[in-house]
Amino acid sequence: MPLEIIRADITKLEVDAIVNAANSSLLGGGGVDGAIHKAAGKELLEECRKLNGCNTGMAKITKGYNLPAKYIIHTVGPIYRGGNNNEKQELTNCYKNSLKLAKEHKINSIAFPIISSGAYGYPKDKAIEVATFAISSFLEENDMMIYLVVYDTLSFKISEDLFKDIKAYIDDNYVDSNSNFNINRGFGLIGGAGAGIAPGFSTKIFIGTPNNKSDRKISKEDSIMEMPLPLEKKSTQKSTRTSYTQSSLEDRIENLEDTFSQRLLKLIDEKGKTDVEIYKKANIDRKLFSKIRSDIHYKPKKITVLAFALALELSIDETKDFLQTCGYALSRSSRFDVIVEYFIRKNNYNVFEINNALFKFEEQTIGA
Repeated sequence: MPLEIIRADITKLEVDAIVNAANSSLLGGGGVDGAIHKAAGKELLEECRKLNGCNTGMAKITKGYNLPAKYIIHTVGPIYRGGNNNEKQELTNCYKNSLKLAKEHKINSIAFPIISSGAYGYPKDKAIEVATFAISSFLEENDMMIYLVVYDTLSFKISEDLFKDIKAYIDDNYVDSNSNFNINRGFGLIGGAGAGIAPGFSTKIFIGTPNNKSDRKISKEDSIMEMPLPLEKKSTQKSTRTSYTQSSLEDRIENLEDTFSQRLLKLIDEKGKTDVEIYKKANIDRKLFSKIRSDIHYKPKKITVLAFALALELSIDETKDFLQTCGYALSRSSRFDVIVEYFIRKNNYNVFEINNALFKFEEQTIGA
């Protein structure tokens, strides 16, 4: 099962367990710790008194009491002191030991806050990198639905250099669907119907669907393409022309390309990978993969196709071809598509890192 980043109140999540970023006494405090104790009720404090505290990087489990979650896993994150005092390993241990405890209690779904990123001062971008790495490493060998819970995108950070690089790439490649350019709403052709375009001359055909405004602003370079209008050939042999058309259609039908499922399974074999390796790298649920495998005519969502393209580490051209199998394409008018393309061109296929960036830019994340 995958990792999903969500905006939510962790105390209200209906999961098997939530993780409390506790202090070493386990007797409650501020932030997430205080909110969890308040929502769970006094019985939680009574049970915590019996646990005799907890060391940094370790984890202990209690009942959830008044929470929707059955369990609370309490872990103590490190106080950040510049990064050279074993903080990274201690923070990694928080996730590893919490997940180990969850596995021992047969927990199927768990929600984490971003541990140590509040009052303990761990830089948010670095705290998120540690969380992502520790959780994704666990998911390589285990099945569990894991949520990384944040309050809002402002509290979710990625490295400043990466953010600026992605932002620059978006600025260079993203085409706002509301940019300024006049089009004929009825036909999408300059001049429209009855414009008297001579046969054999090229015209400009618009890609995409106009909105309700008669004036739209679209970049000429990215939103239109030059296409020659073929000279119309007149034939006196109507029956021959009809026969040729029918024959071509029959040939096309008989020589259809592979379906998405067939192409996916072939690519997995060609890459020398196992099904498990690929659906885990794609951040896709095992049940969904089983459905895809068992249905040769499965119709995936575009985001699912992209998830597998990343898992298979396809080049940008291979990704476009793979998308075309299902009738999809990468669009310059979609920030989501532009961000994914940025990572593919950088040869970075780590879906968890890509999801961090997508979440930061308030786009849908991949998988789950």
